[in-house]
Amino acid sequence: MAEQRSLPVPDGLEGERLDAALSRLFGFSRTRAAELIVDGDVLVDGSPAAKSDRVHAGAWLDVTLPPPPSAPMPVAEPVPGMTIVYEDDDIVVVNKPIGVAAHPTTGWTGPTVIGGLLGTGHRVATSGAAERQGIVHRLDANTTGAMVVAKSEHAYSRLKRAFKERTVDKRYHALVQGHPDPLRGTVDAPIDRHPSGDGRFAVVAGGKESVTHYDTIEAFRAASLLDIKLETGRTHQIRVHMSALRHPCVGDMMYGADPTLAARLGITRQWLHAVSLAFEHPATGEWVSFTTDYPDDLAHALKVVGEESW
Repeated sequence: MAEQRSLPVPDGLEGERLDAALSRLFGFSRTRAAELIVDGDVLVDGSPAAKSDRVHAGAWLDVTLPPPPSAPMPVAEPVPGMTIVYEDDDIVVVNKPIGVAAHPTTGWTGPTVIGGLLGTGHRVATSGAAERQGIVHRLDANTTGAMVVAKSEHAYSRLKRAFKERTVDKRYHALVQGHPDPLRGTVDAPIDRHPSGDGRFAVVAGGKESVTHYDTIEAFRAASLLDIKLETGRTHQIRVHMSALRHPCVGDMMYGADPTLAARLGITRQWLHAVSLAFEHPATGEWVSFTTDYPDDLAHALKVVGEESW
């Protein structure tokens, strides 16, 4: 339901453009403010106005704010290429393919892990927000590999706690440009949204604590294959930390990868795969471990880069 807001223009906004004044008053972008003005949802002293009109202190604003978008719900349909690594009454471990999000989000219209499981008749926990029930951790849409989903409420609670307390062993393989120096190390650098607001993340002072351990498995002429252990689980963490080291994941153009190298290796996304996942089973308490193979595009790129080695 739309929300009506009425308030006077503060003295501090005297002479500001209407779109800029709305942006500062309500905290949304000037583009969004301009859209509201063009749609006739903003009145100044009872009359429509243009986005470039200057406002005067004390003028009365009447603004109709649209309702917030409702969370999208999962579409229950099978996801091609998504395989089940392990399943019991409490958990299901999948090997997530490229181009699949963990759960629905605003703006994502592609397939999801949760929708794929529901579409093939798998039961998932009902805990958590409706659009991401059973989801206890996530992988980027274009990062492939091992992902666990809770099927029972007990498993959901235990696994959420395990991820929060960092008792889950999350291992990734990443093909990065060049050769990290040292060949084994730890990146301890806080991450938050990139100041540009373009969807990227970055190492930012005052960001969330983020710790990545890496070890070189093999060095090739143009790239290095790394084994990576995540201590924390921030959005884009490995991609951001490798980029900060000036060794971005091969193919990760969002974070500064060389498009020429990516084209030579035939890869169109970041070379990053969640190779294994290990944790205490939420029902038995037994330590369990699951591994996944590289998908075809990553395996091909690794073969090509290996053929170029010394």
